[in-house]
Amino acid sequence: MYVPYPDYNALLLRRTYRDLALPGALMDRADAWLRPTDAHWLNSDYRWEFPSGATLSFGYLTAEIDKHRYESAEFQFIGIDEVSEMSETQYSFMFSRLRRNVGSNIPLRMRSASNPGGIGNEWVKSRFVNPLTRTGTFVQSFFTDNPFIDQNAYGLSLDRLDAVTRAQLKEGNWDASYTSGMFQRQWFPVINEVPANMKYIRSWDFASTVETGNNDPDWTVGVKMAQKDGRFYITDVKRARLSPLGVEQLVAQTAALDGRGTGIWIEQEGGSAGVDVADHYLRHVLLGYNVHFERPTGDKIARAKPFSAAAEAGNVLLLNGRWIEPYLDELSMFPLVPHDDQADASSQAHKILSFPVYGFQNL
Repeated sequence: MYVPYPDYNALLLRRTYRDLALPGALMDRADAWLRPTDAHWLNSDYRWEFPSGATLSFGYLTAEIDKHRYESAEFQFIGIDEVSEMSETQYSFMFSRLRRNVGSNIPLRMRSASNPGGIGNEWVKSRFVNPLTRTGTFVQSFFTDNPFIDQNAYGLSLDRLDAVTRAQLKEGNWDASYTSGMFQRQWFPVINEVPANMKYIRSWDFASTVETGNNDPDWTVGVKMAQKDGRFYITDVKRARLSPLGVEQLVAQTAALDGRGTGIWIEQEGGSAGVDVADHYLRHVLLGYNVHFERPTGDKIARAKPFSAAAEAGNVLLLNGRWIEPYLDELSMFPLVPHDDQADASSQAHKILSFPVYGFQNL
């Protein structure tokens, strides 16, 4: 609107540069709109310049310190996409960059857009959404307000998300959070037999502290799971608090009972200690078995989301056994439960069985 004015400068922000550069994101969209015009792209500065001298810059606020990159700059418009991914102090600081010359008729504007969720969910909700505390203008919208996307197809994609993320992205629910739990007991049908000819894996999450009267250590957990026709079958869960030697003995015994046809996946800790443990198990504890070590990526909640979505859809079935009650006790409280070892091992098993890269697809 104001690019004909030579003293107009605008800034668009995301959490990271990668967020800016994704297909269909801000820089990609700006390129599609501005490339056919007289505007000129300066790649080294991530900035469009218009014939008048006005500019449109792209920036990021990954870490708290990144806000100081803009200390000497001035803008008349600052737009922040997915503002709930940023801290309130990052957001507030950017108001100090809104300036204009004396006599200028260009308005000073800060505009933000966001889905619910992210590290800033609570402050954004308080500042913009909650009618009792808000100090800014909030315009609510949904994906159904966008006439340029295939709403039916996108709605089906959103339906595949876990319950909390779906409520945030599809329903715009700022109160949806994981504090109320990602799993519900009734999502898990209990069955008395499983289909034949399935390929099983056993997913382990190690801990190596013996329980005493003065501690409450994590559990060593091994979840046995198979997948067939998009449904996941959990047939057994081993769970114990043991010394390192006791853990080795449990894993070795369980492998013998499961048989060599069951793949073994173990969550590997970072650093040299994780490498040493992996080498020890491969050469001494599980020699001759189909063993894999997997380093987890992302936080526990992010890793559990696909498993949660599968459970809510009724696609995670439990073979009747004594292990079920403590298993559901933990999952129904995750992530607030003090011990999440069964959830971690289950999420890992679900991931392994879900992706073709691991070689277990459609077995």
